Amino acid sequence: MQQHTATPFLPTLRPVALAAVLAASSIAQAQDATPAPSLPPVTVSASGLQLGAGDMTTPASVLEGDELVQRREATLGETLAGEPGIAASHFGAGASRPIIRGMDGPRVKVLSDGAELHDASTLSPDHAVVAEPLLATQIEVLRGPSALVHGDGAVGGVVNVLDGKVPTAVPAKGYEGSLELRANSAAREKAGVFSLTGGTGNLAVHVEGVARDAADYRVGPGWVHDDHVDRKVPGSFNRTDTGSMGISWVGSSGYLGAAYTRQTAKYGLPGHNHGFEGCHTHGNHLHCGSHGEDDGHDHGHEDEHGDVPVVDLRSERLDIRGELRNPFAGFTALRLRAAATDYQHDEVEDGTPVTTFRNKAHSARVELQHEPLAGWRGMLGVQASQRRFAAEGDEAYIQPTTTRRAGLFALEEYRWGDWRFEAALRHDRQTAEAETSGLERSHNGTSASLGAVWKFRPGYQLGASLTRASRAPTPEELYARGLHMATATYERGDANLRAETSNNIDLSLRKTSGDTTFGVSVFRNRIHGYIHGTTLDELDGLQLLQYAQQNATFTGIEAQVRQRLNRHAGITLFGDAVRARLADGSLLPRIPPARAGLRLDATWNAWQAQVEWVQVARQTRLAAFEQPTPGYGMLNLGVSYSGQTNGTPWQVYLKGNNLTDRLAYAHTSFIKNAAPLMGRNVTVGVRVAF
Repeated sequence: MQQHTATPFLPTLRPVALAAVLAASSIAQAQDATPAPSLPPVTVSASGLQLGAGDMTTPASVLEGDELVQRREATLGETLAGEPGIAASHFGAGASRPIIRGMDGPRVKVLSDGAELHDASTLSPDHAVVAEPLLATQIEVLRGPSALVHGDGAVGGVVNVLDGKVPTAVPAKGYEGSLELRANSAAREKAGVFSLTGGTGNLAVHVEGVARDAADYRVGPGWVHDDHVDRKVPGSFNRTDTGSMGISWVGSSGYLGAAYTRQTAKYGLPGHNHGFEGCHTHGNHLHCGSHGEDDGHDHGHEDEHGDVPVVDLRSERLDIRGELRNPFAGFTALRLRAAATDYQHDEVEDGTPVTTFRNKAHSARVELQHEPLAGWRGMLGVQASQRRFAAEGDEAYIQPTTTRRAGLFALEEYRWGDWRFEAALRHDRQTAEAETSGLERSHNGTSASLGAVWKFRPGYQLGASLTRASRAPTPEELYARGLHMATATYERGDANLRAETSNNIDLSLRKTSGDTTFGVSVFRNRIHGYIHGTTLDELDGLQLLQYAQQNATFTGIEAQVRQRLNRHAGITLFGDAVRARLADGSLLPRIPPARAGLRLDATWNAWQAQVEWVQVARQTRLAAFEQPTPGYGMLNLGVSYSGQTNGTPWQVYLKGNNLTDRLAYAHTSFIKNAAPLMGRNVTVGVRVAF
C-alpha cells in the first residue's frame, strides 16, 4: 500500500502565503491624492441579483473580452485551469472538467446561461462537457457552496457559461456578427467559429457554429509509453462540430426566445486498458480471468492489438429563455430558463460500439425578483428537473435510473452604509429510481448561507460568508456496480448513502483600485458524511472503489496581487493551495498540488501582451494506492494586436503555452501517466467583428 508522505503544510504554502503578505502589506501604504485607476465593473449573471464582482461575498472570477479570447481552449476545464483555485480533470484532449477548490464531478455545477447542462460529464471524467468555450461570450466562476441558489449539489462552486444563441436584443444596424479562425502546433488543431445575429422590428434571429479538427497532441521530451519513448499521446485527437440557431421576440419590457443546439464529437480515450476485461470481485477483493487459470492478458498494459477506444458523441438541446421587466406590482423582473436535452455517446472499439450512454433530461427554472421591502432586495425561485440515464454494453456499470429533483430558493440582500449583507435559503428534494432492481431512494436537504461585504475604505473590502449546504447522493454513487475501464476502476455504489452536509466559512480581503490591487481568500469546508470512492483492493493497476461516507475537511487559500509599474505595464504574483483530509486522517485522491506564478502584462497602443511563469509543486500528499506526481514549471506567452479596416474591427492574436516544452503530469487526472499535459504549443488566430 502506498503511504502518503507527511509533507508539512506551511512549506508548500510559502509561495501563496507570500502573495497574501504582499497584498496585506499594501494596506499600510499611503494613498496618492490623484485619482487611482480602478478595475472596471463586471456584472456576474450567476449571482442571482446581477451584482458586480466587487459586491460578491465570496470570490468570483469572470472571463470576458480579450482575456477570454486568450484563455479559451478546446475544453471548459483547460480554459479555466489557470484561474485561482481552479484545476482541470484532464482526460486527454476531448474531456476536461473544472475542479474548484479540490472538488469536481457533481459538486461543481456547470450552467448554460443559468440552466443546467445535461450531459454525462458528472458521471465520469472521460465524458465531455458539451459547453463550447469558443462560443462563450462570458464565463463566470463562483467558488464555494454559497452559490446554493443554483442547486443543492454545488458545494464546490458554479461555472456559468454565457452565450448569445438566444438573442436578447435586435441589432441596431439590423445585423452583427463575428468570424474567427485559429490553429495550433502541438495537435495541429484547426478551428473555425462564426456568429451572426439579424433582426427587424421585434424579431431577432441568431446562428452560430464551431468546427474543430485536432490530431493526437505532442508532449514534452522524455515520456516513456509502452516501454518506448514517444512524443504523441495515442488517442488524444478531438473532432467537434457545434451548431445553434435561435429566435427571439424582443420588446420594450423584455424578451422571449428559443434556441436549438446540436453537437457532435469524436475523441479518443488514452490509457484505456483492455487487460481488465472480465475482472470481477470476490467480496472485497478483485479477481481477473477465469478461476485458477491465467486469462492470457498482460494486466497493466493496453492491448497492443486493439485501437484506442473512441467516444462518438451526439447532443441535441432546446433552450427557452425569457425575461419580463416589471411584470406586476411589487416585482421588478421575471426570468425563465428551461431546457430539454437528448444526449448519447457510444464508446467504440475496433469500429464497433461496445457501450452506449444515453441521457434524456429536461429542466425549468423561474426567478421572480421583487422590489425593496423594508430595505431588503431579492428574489424567489423554483426549479425542477428530470433525468433518465441508461447505459448498455460492456461498461454499463450502472443500471438505468430516473432522477427527479425539485427545489425552492430565496436570495435577499440589504445595504447599510459601507456594508452589504446577503442571505440565501434553499430546500431540495431528490428521488432516484433504479429501474432494474426497483430500488428507489429519496433525499431532502435544506441549505442556507449568510454573507457580508464591508467596504471599510475606498477601494478596500472585506468579505465573509457562512454556508450550510446539503447534497444528495447521485444515482451513480447509489447504484453503480461494475467495471469502468476508462478510469481503471471497479465501482460499487451504496443504496443506503445519506445526503452530505457542507459547513463552509470563506474570508476574503480585496483591493480593487490604485496602483496595487489584490485579492486574498481563505476557506475551510467541513463536510459531514462526505461521499467518496474508497479503495478496498488493487490488482495490476485496477482499483476496487466502494462508495462510502466519512467526515472530510477541505482547507485552502487563493491569492493574487498586481502592481502597476507604469501606464503601460504591470506585474502580478498569484497562487493557490488546497488540503483535503478525511476524519480518520487519510488523504483524498487527486487533490491539486499547490502552485504559484508570476505574470508581466503590458499594453501599448493597439498591442496587448503578457508573459507568465507558473510553478506547480510536487504532490506527495497521497491517498492509499496513489502515486506521487513531480512538480513542473511552465512558461506561457500571449500577444494580440487590434485594428480596424473601413470601420470593421479585427484582432490578430498569438499565444504560446509550455514554451520550454516541459514534460508535465496532472495529478488530478485518472490517466496522468497515459496522457501527460500538452508540450510546447503555439496558437495563432484572427477575429473579425462586423
